[in-house]
Amino acid sequence: MEEKKLDINSIIGFVLIFGILMYMLWQNQPRPEELEAQEEAKQEQVKATQQTEEPDQQVHITSTELPLGETTDSLQLVNMQNKWGAFAYSAMNSSDAETSIENELLALKFSNKGGYLSEVKLKEFVDYNDKSIYLIKENNANFNINFGTTDSRILNTKDLYFEPTISKNEDHTIVSMKLKVSETKFLEYRYNIQPNSYMIGFTVRSQGLNDVVNGSQDIVLDWDLKGYRHAKSISYENRYTDIHYEYEGGKDDYTGASDTDENIQDVSWIGYKQHFFSSVLLTNRPFKTVRIKAENLVQDEDVDTLYTKNFAARIPLELEGGEFNQNMDLFYGPNDYKVVTTFNRNLDELIPFGWGIFGWINRYVFMPLFGFLGSFLPYGIAIIVMTILVRIVMSPVTYKSYVSQAKMKVIKPEITEISEKYKDNAMKKQQETMALYNKAGVSPMAGCLPALMQLPVFYALFQFFPSAFDLRQKSFLWAEDLSSYDTIAELPFRIPLYGDHVSLFPILASLAIFFYMRMTTGQQMASQPTQEGMPDMGKMMKYMIYFSPLMMLVFFNNYASGLSLYYFISNLITIGIMLVIKNYIIDEDKIHAKIQENKKKPKKENRFQRKMKEMMEQAEKQKQVQKRK
Repeated sequence: MEEKKLDINSIIGFVLIFGILMYMLWQNQPRPEELEAQEEAKQEQVKATQQTEEPDQQVHITSTELPLGETTDSLQLVNMQNKWGAFAYSAMNSSDAETSIENELLALKFSNKGGYLSEVKLKEFVDYNDKSIYLIKENNANFNINFGTTDSRILNTKDLYFEPTISKNEDHTIVSMKLKVSETKFLEYRYNIQPNSYMIGFTVRSQGLNDVVNGSQDIVLDWDLKGYRHAKSISYENRYTDIHYEYEGGKDDYTGASDTDENIQDVSWIGYKQHFFSSVLLTNRPFKTVRIKAENLVQDEDVDTLYTKNFAARIPLELEGGEFNQNMDLFYGPNDYKVVTTFNRNLDELIPFGWGIFGWINRYVFMPLFGFLGSFLPYGIAIIVMTILVRIVMSPVTYKSYVSQAKMKVIKPEITEISEKYKDNAMKKQQETMALYNKAGVSPMAGCLPALMQLPVFYALFQFFPSAFDLRQKSFLWAEDLSSYDTIAELPFRIPLYGDHVSLFPILASLAIFFYMRMTTGQQMASQPTQEGMPDMGKMMKYMIYFSPLMMLVFFNNYASGLSLYYFISNLITIGIMLVIKNYIIDEDKIHAKIQENKKKPKKENRFQRKMKEMMEQAEKQKQVQKRK
């Protein structure tokens, strides 16, 4: 065979081709200015892409953008599916992160786990230690829906993970928390945060869960809250901490300060009231039945405590077409009459103005009057001015009461004479006494009726001052907070019922009551006839002179200093009015002369008097008949 040899021409050809290729690569290499231009174009393209991807009105926070749980392990995925069923989808990229939103009044945090509020801060208020007011913080609240699934599981939303999305609707902020089965199937908590408002729109709705949620099983919403302590006096705050609610289309009621466990029907809203602040759940479609519970958490008032009461509401929910659809609202804010009345939802019932006529007086008389005075006067001065106005208005009643007592004092010798003359005949003594009253134009009830007329005002003001939000943390003289007790000395020990401090306003009020009762009781004792067989009224009244101020001193030591200030000023003014009446208006000699003139005039008996006289005469006849037998 012919041996193949390397052809020199072939070698030269390969070298030329390689040289040509290298020359072409060198010629096509980009120059430095071209490289710079390409880099600038690349940067512009990146900026343009970012601008097109960034929305103007909506920001989405998805679970993939937050710290994610490790779910790549296939065994862990299987465990999730076994535990959560269809809702394992939401747990695959779960996170315990929180979403923060604020308006001018509230600072809110929403937890991915459970989808509910994990923190509610009232930005404009602080507690007695100058710390921020939190209604929800550090797991003191629970909002959970318990439901069954079609694959025989019982789930709780508090254990499941929601995906947050924040969007804007004009000046409203919408927070959507979705518990997903898939991208198109979910349970949603939707929050609508409005500017400058304590009310949050809240909707519980679902989409595509009619084949996931078992509607034949009970679906229950549990709403629980442990109330934080906000006031200096835990006992005083607890006295006004309870559950309020509206039911049956407008009726309202409350549980009171004691522990409670009861069922209520057709409920429009439930409020967990903590004296000056409340957490309220409102619904557009009333809950058919709600079980409410309140438990006092303060076992020993001598021990500093974090919480006041534990509140709980258990609310059965109904599906619509197999889906959740409940429109509600959440109120977190102050029990300020000016605030709660702006919502037209009857939330002013959170303020304990009192029932019936007492509440009417507070709402339509004292609240507007005090609001007007407080708009241009310091609140301590406003209390004094309002007290003066109230006493001036009530002075005619005080005058009539004093005149009646003076008349009774004038005819007391004649009544005593009748009692001695007919001491063995009680019926005759009563007849003659009534005849004397009729002739003299004196009524023993005339002194009682004016006092009874003052009771509604007295009780209304007793309810008003502890409920007046405007007094909270307002100082006057030595009192740092007119809505709480004032302190001039701290005691190294605690006195039962009295406390571990000394308040000056209750001492001043007790002294004023003492001198007032000495004046009025002395007048009453002088006007009361001595009746055989009756208790010694003089001794009882003497005891009352000391007992009433002592009760005021003890029990008001822990009450609002604004209330004690009112009673102090009120009794001072009343003492002054009575001194003026006694020394410059009423002349007992003239009253005696007028009574004697009245006795000379013939008096016509009215039907009631004739009837009473006939009954007494009939009773006397029956008594005489029984004696003969």
